[in-house]
Amino acid sequence: MSELSGKGCEIIVPFEERLPVRDIEKSIIKKYRKNLWSKFMKAIRDYKLVEEGDKIAVAISGGKDSILMAKMFQELKKHGQVNFDVEFIAMDPGYHANIRQLLIDNCEYLNIPIHLFDSRIFEIADEIAKDYPCYMCARMRRGALYSKAEELGCNKLALGHHYDDVIETTMLNLLCAGKF
Repeated sequence: MSELSGKGCEIIVPFEERLPVRDIEKSIIKKYRKNLWSKFMKAIRDYKLVEEGDKIAVAISGGKDSILMAKMFQELKKHGQVNFDVEFIAMDPGYHANIRQLLIDNCEYLNIPIHLFDSRIFEIADEIAKDYPCYMCARMRRGALYSKAEELGCNKLALGHHYDDVIETTMLNLLCAGKF
């Protein structure tokens, strides 16, 4: 196992304390309509991100951003006016075993049917890019996700990245690798 896989993590919200899935789904459109749903829908419309007949691969890392994005795509499919298909893909780049299991458990609980596939990205990045693994991981991860999306017949790939991620990646590259 690569050093990049880390030591695992603790479960912050115990399984027995999770909200019912129906309540989570309803809250996306009702409770968080102004802050999340309306902004998601505005981006979908303004940039024509979802079009008739699309088959979209939604990439799930296991973090809150990508899991929320997956649920929003499910709600869009359920309530939207555009006919499209969606596949949920999750790549294991070499996660610690309990992180991988947490990803699987959370997706199962939230009724997100994932295509989980393995890659050796952490191991490879650890071998060939010891001084700048973040950059190498990001490039390889994106390539693996594009390949899986193409394999599933998808014409678009949705990633849960946003402006804060860009800033964080830039800072990590500057601080850890001295690269911009």
